[in-house]
Amino acid sequence: RGMAEPPAGARAGAGTGSAELPLRARLSFAAGHFLNDLCASLWFTYLLLYLHSVLGYGHRLAALWVRTCPSRGLAASVCLSELAGAIGVPGKQGLQPFTHCSALFPGTTCVLVSFPFIFNPCLGCQENTPQWAAFIYYLPFIVIFQFGWAATQISHLSLIPELVTSDHEKVELTAFRYAFTVMANITVYGLAWLLLNFQVDQPDRTEHLGIQDVPVFRNLSLIVVGLGAVFSLIFHLGTKEKPYPLGSLPRLEESAPLLQKEPTRSPHPLLMWRDWLLEPAFYQVAVLYMSTRLIVNLSQTYIAMYLTNSLLLPKKYIATIPLVMYISGFLSSFLMKPVNKWIGRNLTYFVGILVILAFASWVTLATQMGAEIYGAAALLGAGSATILVTSLSMTADLIGTNTHSGAFVYGAMSFTDKMANGLAVMAIQNLHPCPTELCCAACVSFYHWVMVLVTGGVAVAAIVSLCCIMVWPIRIRYHAVCLQGLSGAGTTYGGTESVEGRSQSGTIN
Repeated sequence: RGMAEPPAGARAGAGTGSAELPLRARLSFAAGHFLNDLCASLWFTYLLLYLHSVLGYGHRLAALWVRTCPSRGLAASVCLSELAGAIGVPGKQGLQPFTHCSALFPGTTCVLVSFPFIFNPCLGCQENTPQWAAFIYYLPFIVIFQFGWAATQISHLSLIPELVTSDHEKVELTAFRYAFTVMANITVYGLAWLLLNFQVDQPDRTEHLGIQDVPVFRNLSLIVVGLGAVFSLIFHLGTKEKPYPLGSLPRLEESAPLLQKEPTRSPHPLLMWRDWLLEPAFYQVAVLYMSTRLIVNLSQTYIAMYLTNSLLLPKKYIATIPLVMYISGFLSSFLMKPVNKWIGRNLTYFVGILVILAFASWVTLATQMGAEIYGAAALLGAGSATILVTSLSMTADLIGTNTHSGAFVYGAMSFTDKMANGLAVMAIQNLHPCPTELCCAACVSFYHWVMVLVTGGVAVAAIVSLCCIMVWPIRIRYHAVCLQGLSGAGTTYGGTESVEGRSQSGTIN
């Protein structure tokens, strides 16, 4: 009685495994992040290219544009999830229990209303409009988009340990989610290829990007938002989640006795957000997840710049090469469950890192590439898919039965990811050898070594983090929320004490 009752998904046998979760429910769950994936593909792959080669903005201003407000968006979305969990959400019969699906709706709405403006010309701007004035115009849309994107991502990831409980089922559901991510990227790159090809066929268009390509990115962003809205509707219609009962934490009632009997057996205690900050395992997984996202996001951000400025390829390659990357990632995502079952989480991640290092070695040795760039792109896509799916599965394992604080864990992981990516982009753009020009002869070697460092260099850091996990396996100490009576010696309601040795300890293999 003195312990907090765990949420429904944490009770033994209460979780819904993927054996009980029909295929339709798994597909509708995976569709919930499709809008985010479409927008992220367009944002990471084409935003810098759009700002540099199409609008002609400087490198530092473009970096500031990409870097703007990711931390605010993540922090605000975590606060939104925690607030909704505390007060509930409005429904037909008054205040209803909070669900992660409820938090997806406002986030999706923010993305839908803000993203089209980012890839559209500034309304009212002229040719002589200063770049800083255009940046101020776009700033509110960027902030709203970052907030909505982060709120949707955190809530969607938090659903994984809610819907399934088995480790391998979590990998399978994460693989479904990543398969939809790859499908979203394939959709974006396929549409970009079609739009660019139609434009190249026109006699007044060139083989290289310029101001004439503004309609391509405008139309691409509008199509992305329309498709994403349809898939978001499918998610909300097909995904059912057991809500947390309001007031799941113990509350002091007038009728509650002051003296409580000690429980005969130790039930699962609640692990609150502040308790995660005391867990070494939390930081181990955070560093690994941050390294993974740095590899995936930075390679996606700079692959187009590498193709156009270092390899000097025509602009149609900025669609075909990323398309090859994500087709290979899509195919490899189906191998995640059997490979994880066969060799385990850690070795699966290590195999993915080896593939990334093979890509980095190939790029290092080959300063000029022709058709072989497709083979290198296939390696990068397969390796990125492997490490991303595995790191997300490790995060779901870290949460375990503590699904009530899953939003905080995913929010913290995403916070480190967005901060690290933003700082990395700022550093790279500040090191650009042509600060006053769109590009110069030094760009050829600059973006070549950027691709080597953001894949091979970060992969080495990821291997070090993985070795730490293999040497010191991730063990979670549960902290019990206790209520002692007048005979208690100093422990009051709401305090936390380590119950390691008396309660269960989770280990990620």
